[in-house]
Amino acid sequence: MMDADTMVLPRLGDAVAEDPWGEDRPRRVAARAAPGVLRWRIAAWLVPAVLTGVLGAARITASEPGAGELATRRAATSPWQGVGVALTGDDLALGPYHLLVRGWAALFGASDLALRVPSLLAMAGAAALVGALAARIATPAAGLLAGVIFAVLPTSARYAQEAQPYALAVFAAVLATWLLVPALDRPRPRRLVPYAGAVLLLGLCQPVALLLLAGHGWAVLAFRRRGALRWLAAVALGLLPVAALLAPGLSDGGRLASGARPGAAVLAATPGELFGVAALAGVLAGLALFSLPLRYAAAICTAWALVPALGLLALAQAVPVWSAVNLLFTVPAWVVLGGVALSRARAAGALAVLALVALLRGRPASRVTG
Repeated sequence: MMDADTMVLPRLGDAVAEDPWGEDRPRRVAARAAPGVLRWRIAAWLVPAVLTGVLGAARITASEPGAGELATRRAATSPWQGVGVALTGDDLALGPYHLLVRGWAALFGASDLALRVPSLLAMAGAAALVGALAARIATPAAGLLAGVIFAVLPTSARYAQEAQPYALAVFAAVLATWLLVPALDRPRPRRLVPYAGAVLLLGLCQPVALLLLAGHGWAVLAFRRRGALRWLAAVALGLLPVAALLAPGLSDGGRLASGARPGAAVLAATPGELFGVAALAGVLAGLALFSLPLRYAAAICTAWALVPALGLLALAQAVPVWSAVNLLFTVPAWVVLGGVALSRARAAGALAVLALVALLRGRPASRVTG
């Protein structure tokens, strides 16, 4: 059975696929050759990275560390003889990250600033990849808009200033999706192996974020079924080390994630916790509606935004794992969809929305204390 017989949505590059926004591949190829476009493509990732770095570095040591960061400091300053304990405790998901910060602290110390710098660098890298991803699937303007929106989100600054693994997981999720697009177009080992590496990094940083693979799998089955076995091989290559590392702790009753049961009040509070301000969640959801998955690459981001959330909701029916931080890795997907939609508007409209986002940003979201 051919891919076209089972496609849920039109595939990128199909001559018969409707493309009302005029974003077909030939025009984008021509656009790359236009004078000045290269500068815009560089700006699409450089501006968001710098802006995220500046906003994240501002007052990075102003707040006292919460309970999670205190646990990170204890792990960073504990002797290497206790490495096994990090992978067998109740909070099993934090074990690989705690091993990472031990090595980092050995080089740069265990001050609040030193322990938070990896998160700052990871979030700045995620912002750069958000811009690059949106530019790849749409236009440099979409990349710049998406990257700037991501940079000014309160949660971007918040988790860039926490010595916790969540910023690294966001970076790994964006990296894996950025690598997925070319890997599916041409599934060669030199493209699939880096993707497997990103999957490995994601699983080590936040195992529950591997729900991203459900969204990737949906895209593979919908658009690139012929490459499904190669994609599965790459996923297995990335997952096997994670499974081998965490299996002993799981057998001893360790947890891969913590959270709550998804009651009505918990679900209602999630958008505000996820984006920092509830109104910002509404703005991004509204923009995403105008970035419907008319093309394959945009559909990947739609699946990234929605499928992991549905998977976590189903899982939370049996295990209390529902929390906004466990969905933080989906925020870039909403931002990319918003940036793509915003790039289709007139300049005045796009600037007005950016001003609204900046206005709604307000004060950064409060820190996790537990």
